[in-house]
Amino acid sequence: MPIKKRNKVSAEFSMSSLTDIIFLLLIFFMLTSTLVNIPSFELPKSDVKTVAPTSIVVSVERSGAYTLNGETVPKRALLKAIGAEVLKVKNRDEATVTIVAEVGVPFERVVDLMDISRSLRAKAILATQPTDQ
Repeated sequence: MPIKKRNKVSAEFSMSSLTDIIFLLLIFFMLTSTLVNIPSFELPKSDVKTVAPTSIVVSVERSGAYTLNGETVPKRALLKAIGAEVLKVKNRDEATVTIVAEVGVPFERVVDLMDISRSLRAKAILATQPTDQ
């Protein structure tokens, strides 16, 4: 009785489908990532290198103008506008208000924004520029 040769199973893996999946994931993460839109004026300097996630960006200029996510908002409408943005965040515990205050802005304006964030139970962080070392 002749012995039959067994078919050997190939232990190779096709890399072409893997590269397609990696490429699609790369496109997905690039499109869904949040880009921080910070205006181009001089920020306070700090040596802290912590990077925090941002969902809401509020800018304060020396002239007294407030900008919320790129749109100008009057001071009296800030609470309502920031509250609407906080409600848009899927996980309310992760709502973070980034305060971008130009150098020379009175600190009372920054404190007012921090109080608004606290009243909405959102985290408040202050955007700074790294110090030159």
